[in-house]
Amino acid sequence: MDLSPLWITFKISIAATAIVFVTGLLLAWGVTYTRKGRAVIDAVLSLPLVLPPTVMGFLILIFIGSNSSLGKFLDSFGIKLVFTWQGAAIAAAVVSFPVMYRGIRGALEQVDTEVINAARTLGLGEFLILTKIMIPMAAPGIIASVVLSFARCLGEFGATLMVAGNIPGKTRTMSVAVYTAMQSSDRSLALKWVLLIISYSLLILVIMNLLPAIRRRRA
Repeated sequence: MDLSPLWITFKISIAATAIVFVTGLLLAWGVTYTRKGRAVIDAVLSLPLVLPPTVMGFLILIFIGSNSSLGKFLDSFGIKLVFTWQGAAIAAAVVSFPVMYRGIRGALEQVDTEVINAARTLGLGEFLILTKIMIPMAAPGIIASVVLSFARCLGEFGATLMVAGNIPGKTRTMSVAVYTAMQSSDRSLALKWVLLIISYSLLILVIMNLLPAIRRRRA
């Protein structure tokens, strides 16, 4: 059994989770302070949550494909994203972004505003308030968002297949491996991948269930 889809999946998921953590944190922080047009901004940022993954894959190809302006610009430097694991990471990041963004935004909104106002009174800048006060106080919710986003990246199929294809040893993830095995009527191999996916999914859910208990113990 070729385990390359396992390592490729984890490599893509780690890279995608890192991308959405930074972007999700910054955008959630910005939206927290937004008053006008917040509903529209929130809807746009949450759009990948309701759109089919294949639609997101098509939109990503429009932006980073070889015929797009960005694709031509990157191609001039010898950089290609389509049919690469980096392109798969971008696709997984886009699809999992709403999970990270909405989770972090909810966690930041739970931080006591009186503490934030007191910090401003003492002269702390907004970035220091975020890093020294909001993130530590919202840490459990942020960690939960990271775990869920990572799990979403692990299970991504449609968008990554459209953007990165199904190249053995290069872009074939575990979800795509199940699809490929079924296409070739190899039910035994498909079952092995399914059991592996179920195993790590259960592990992630157990971690999610243990987080509240750990938080209460620390408190």
